[in-house]
Formats: sequence, structure tokens, C-alpha cells
Amino acid sequence: MNTDFALPQRRIYTVSDLTHAIKGLLESTYPFVWVAGEISNFCTPASRHFYFTLKDLEAQISAVMFRAQNRNLKFQPEDGMAVIAMGRLNVYEPKGIYQIIIEYLEPEGIGVLQLAFEQLKARLAAEGLFQEKHKYPLPFLPQKIAVVTSPTGAVIRDILHVINRRFPNVAVEIAPVRVQGKAAAEEIAEALHLLNKLGDADVIVVARGGGSLEDLQAFNSEVVARAIFASHIPVVSAVGHETDFTIADFTADVRAPTPSVAAELIVPVKEELLGLIMGMKAALKTAIFQTVRVLRERTVQVSKRLVHPTRQIADYRLRLDDALARIMRRLSRQLDEKAERLNAIEERLARCSPKFIAEELNVLLKYYRQSLCSKMQFYVESKKSSLRIIVARLNALSPLAILERGYSVTRALPNYTLVKDVQQVSVGQHVEVTVSMGAMVCRIERKREDGQANI
Repeated sequence: MNTDFALPQRRIYTVSDLTHAIKGLLESTYPFVWVAGEISNFCTPASRHFYFTLKDLEAQISAVMFRAQNRNLKFQPEDGMAVIAMGRLNVYEPKGIYQIIIEYLEPEGIGVLQLAFEQLKARLAAEGLFQEKHKYPLPFLPQKIAVVTSPTGAVIRDILHVINRRFPNVAVEIAPVRVQGKAAAEEIAEALHLLNKLGDADVIVVARGGGSLEDLQAFNSEVVARAIFASHIPVVSAVGHETDFTIADFTADVRAPTPSVAAELIVPVKEELLGLIMGMKAALKTAIFQTVRVLRERTVQVSKRLVHPTRQIADYRLRLDDALARIMRRLSRQLDEKAERLNAIEERLARCSPKFIAEELNVLLKYYRQSLCSKMQFYVESKKSSLRIIVARLNALSPLAILERGYSVTRALPNYTLVKDVQQVSVGQHVEVTVSMGAMVCRIERKREDGQANI
């Protein structure tokens, strides 16, 4: 009995077809998924897209978050951070790998705003914005207080109430801003810049009531923190309740738990200051009276020990006479010593008198002078004789001397060309003949060359 077994027909895929089929199956099965994992190999190229790997203990998947989505993140992803991502699966066919394209990303186990708060706090702390050396002390008694807050909230009423209760004469300037919402941070920063530009406030209070982390977001922004740090007027941060801490609290020069406490920190109690002044006045008065009494008693005691001026003058006269006598004796001794030295020098000078040397040198000088004059006269006469000979030679060679001996110089007119050959002129042409005592213009009647006439 023969039995035929039919083999199944084989379907052969190309790599492109198989990858395309996997891509369609995977992307249609998982259009959007939520994935929890840990970030590793995080990088941001020039395109500003986020590329990283999501992994757990047993597997990993490549992930990408494009710039259009990651620019809205309120925190900065980094390696080792546990996150929850929402995105769609994608197969990159040229390399045959699958990845997740993330549309939304949040930290796992901690809120986005809280993470953004911690990251900004760490970055600003590393830049030194929280250091005590950059903080200004509060003035003892400010003349003008600027309050940056909402003009309609209970915060400004509490601050004004405390200031009026403690020191009614202090001027208060309100810089109205929004303390919540998207534009709140920019308004607060702009108000701080404006108050510093005006420069008439002694202290600035940045205040608002309590709220959630979202409500306090404006005071956790970088723009407000840098505006507070750039202020040259002391800034008091009074944001939220006593348990609330914001970036503004760390950057400000003084942090107040509440707006009311901020007013108490800035303004002293007027009655207490008046009482302190009265106490200091009484203590100063008592101290002055006691000092005067002590000085008076000391004056009496010193006056008893004083010597009468007449006796002191007599003593000083005796001392003066004694000192004058010592001075005279010493001067006399010094004069005697100088006289002895002078006599010894005069004797040495007499033995080595320059008078004789001067007379000898004078005689020698006269001899040298006469000799020099004789030599100079002889030299001048010899040079005159040589000059006469040279002048005679020059006169003998001078063209004027030649002309005086009867010679002449002829130039053809009109170009005044010097005539050296009879061929240079023609019969009837005018020529100028220069002699020793002048010049003549002549006309050529005939020419002669080598004894031949009329050539």
C-alpha cells in the first residue's frame, strides 16, 4: 500500500517584507502603551531630541522623545531616574530594531513639580545663589517698604495691619502682581527689577498666602530666583505657611514663615524703641553726671599736687643757666680745635704754595702763545701764495681770458648753436659773435675753408 505525504508549501519572506509585517503587527497591536523603567544611556544631540534606554532587571527597550514633546517637560531626565512613559511602539526598519516613541514622561514615585523643584534648587545652589555671603542685612528702621504681592488678597492686609500696629509712620509701597498662574513669575521678576531701578525702597517683601505646590509654582521659578538674587535692595521672602519652602525662600536675604512675621521682622515696635531711647537717655545723663563728679574730684586732687609757677620758673632758670654754661664751654673747646686744625693746614699750604707753579705756567703759556701765533702766520702766508698760483692758473684757463687775447665765440641764429664748422652755416645767415667786451650780430657774405673761398 502506497501512501503519499504532501509537504506543506513553503513561504519565503524577504527581510524587508518580514520586517514590514512585524512593524505593522507591532504598531497596530500596541498603538499606545504605558511603560515603567529606569533611564540609562541618556543623551541629547544637537537636534535637542532625547535618546535613552528604558530598562528593568530583565529587559530593556530603546526610547526617543522628540523636541516638540520634551520641551514641555518640567524636569530634566537623567541616568538612573525611574520614570513612567507613555508612547507608541515603532519599528525602525533599516536596522530591524523596535523602540518606543515617547509622548509623555513623568518621574515614578515623585511628582513632576517636586522633581523640578529639587533639580532647580540643586542647580542654583551649585551656582552659589543661596550662599550667605551674597545676602544683605535688613535695615534697622526702614523709611519705605515695598511689597510685591496681590493687591486684593488677605496677605497685604495682614502686612499693613502689622506695620501700622508696630510703627505707623513707615511708608509702604505696593507693587501689584499676580501670584499664581502662567504669567505670575514674569510679573514678580519685573516688579523686582522696577523697584531696584527706582531705588527708593529700603526693603522689599515678596509675599503670598499658602497653597499647593502648583499654587506656589511662580515662587519656585528660575526667573524669580534670579531677580531676587540680582536685587541690591534686601529682599524678604514671605511665601506660604511656615512649613512651605520655595526657591524664593532660599534665594532671598531673609526668609519669613508668614507675611505677618515678615512685617514683624522688618519693622520694630515704636513704643519699645521710645522706651529704649528714654532708658538710654537716662543712663547717659547719669553717666555724664558721674563722669563730671569724678573729674571734679580729680581736679581738686591734682591742684593740691601742683607746684607754684614762680618756683617752677626759678627752677627752669637755674637749669637754663647751667645748660647755657655747658654749651659755651663746649663751643669754646670746639673753636680751639678748629683753630689748631686751620693753622696746620695753612702751614702745609705755605710749603706747597701754588703761586710759584702759577708763575712758571704763565711763562710757559706766553711762550706757547707766541709760538702758535708765529706758526699760524707762516701757515696763512703759505696758503695765500698757493692761492695766488691757483688763481693765476684759473685765469689762464678762463674763456674770458682767451677772449681778451682776441678770440671770439660764434653762434648761429636763431638757435644760438655754437659754430665749430663752416658747414653749420650758410651764406646770408645771421650769426652772433661774442668778444671780450660784448657781442655782435653779423651776416655771412661768404665762407672759406682751407684757403678756398666761396665754397
